[in-house]
Amino acid sequence: MEHVRAAAKFAGIELSSSQIVTLGRYADWLRSEGQHAGGIGPEEADRVERRHLADSLLFAGYLPRSSEVWDLGTGIGLPGVPLAIALPDSRFVLVDRSRRRIDLLRRVIRILDLRNCQVVHGEIENLRGPIQTLVSRASLPPEKMIEVAQRLLNDRGRVIMAGSWTKRPEHPGWETIEIPGYVLDQPVWLLIMRRE
Repeated sequence: MEHVRAAAKFAGIELSSSQIVTLGRYADWLRSEGQHAGGIGPEEADRVERRHLADSLLFAGYLPRSSEVWDLGTGIGLPGVPLAIALPDSRFVLVDRSRRRIDLLRRVIRILDLRNCQVVHGEIENLRGPIQTLVSRASLPPEKMIEVAQRLLNDRGRVIMAGSWTKRPEHPGWETIEIPGYVLDQPVWLLIMRRE
């Protein structure tokens, strides 16, 4: 859990021992039931902590505290579940269009006893705002997410998206944030769009 702790520290979060245990339980679930159900690929099992949990926690550094956050295209809970574990005073709405993934997500939320999560089965196009904060790892490309953000966000809302693990992304309308290499052993990038 070294990378998980480093990402949380970078994001300004001090994880309790019980939060570390819960993140470990989620990692175990991703490697077992989550992987067998196709939620992550077989090659991902060895890098769950670094590539999925720690990467998800990086979003927390740019989220308003004690807020409502919608995770669009969450799949089996990334980044929403790690964020919900790390930020118990915030409320998370996890949205995905796949019934199978939603069923898996509901199961893991019960297993982890996450009371600050709501799961929504549906298409992004059918969602209604206003919403304060959106997060997403890979549900839409940045140019499409801007259209969604304009429709859903409130006046001071923001979107935080996974940018890249390979090269610095640049997209009109987005701020590119570089996460230094010492956090995850290589630089990674997030994209942020604010309506403030």
